[in-house]
Amino acid sequence: MKASAARSPRRARAAPRPTLPAEHAAALADFLEALRVEAGLARSTLAAYRADLSTFLGFAAARRARTPAKIRSAHVVDWLAQRREGGLAEATVARGLAALRMFLRHQAAEGRIPKDPSALIAAPSLRPSLPRTLAVDEVERLLEAPAGEGWRPQRDRALLEVLYACGARVSEAVGLRTDEIEPSLRVLRLTGKGSKTRIVPLGAKARTALQAWIAGGRARLPGAARSERVFLTRSGRPMSRLDAWRIVKASAARAGLPASLSPHTLRHSFATHLVEGGADLRSVQEMLGHASIRTTEVYTHVDTEHVTSLHRLYHPRA
Repeated sequence: MKASAARSPRRARAAPRPTLPAEHAAALADFLEALRVEAGLARSTLAAYRADLSTFLGFAAARRARTPAKIRSAHVVDWLAQRREGGLAEATVARGLAALRMFLRHQAAEGRIPKDPSALIAAPSLRPSLPRTLAVDEVERLLEAPAGEGWRPQRDRALLEVLYACGARVSEAVGLRTDEIEPSLRVLRLTGKGSKTRIVPLGAKARTALQAWIAGGRARLPGAARSERVFLTRSGRPMSRLDAWRIVKASAARAGLPASLSPHTLRHSFATHLVEGGADLRSVQEMLGHASIRTTEVYTHVDTEHVTSLHRLYHPRA
């Protein structure tokens, strides 16, 4: 065997972090440590702050602001403009400005700078991002896509029904345990973010699909009796989120639906159809497991667009 063939492939190296002037580097490290200790932020959030702030501090240093005290409003404005010109989404620009403001306020509170130079800079105006949803007939086509009576179509139908009938997140669906299913199959107990649980009703069609899977195809898979998970693969191991994504994508293709459709599209469709049907927002919030009603309020915008479209279609003076 040739030596080159025996070598293991090298891992791609991560892009090097910009080298910052000493005072910028120290100020950034102090700020991130304060966030970690006092706010208890997740590593991923801290990493995002580090990336945005390193980019700005490198930008400022290249313009002779090599210490926090030399940062001016013009540096912030020019940095935001450069990011927009680089094609970044407005939400990404807004996120960077929010991180920078926190950093500069921290520097002012610590007495390293006299005042926050970003205080008078207006935040980008962001339109609420309305979720992509399916029409009721499109949902029906998707749910009917897994054809046949073998274990695989039984499982796929049950998974799709749970995603739509309960508005479950994909992680909640694949993590569903057999002891979280009420014996009559009328409700499920979903475990969401922060290990918070909620009870969600299960409709008749979803009950039928789930019962067929649990008593039928699932029972015949190897190791099913020893597994606590509801949704399993051919080998009897718990299904992953990626497995669920593939099932949704394959079913969408068979139903002639857009390739962009994802498990979260079914969650959005669940909420939208409830609001359009007259469900109150607090009930929808409980079923989605949202910590704040503000997160659920996006569906009132969806409903407004739906009503507006009907008005334009049917009203003689629209």
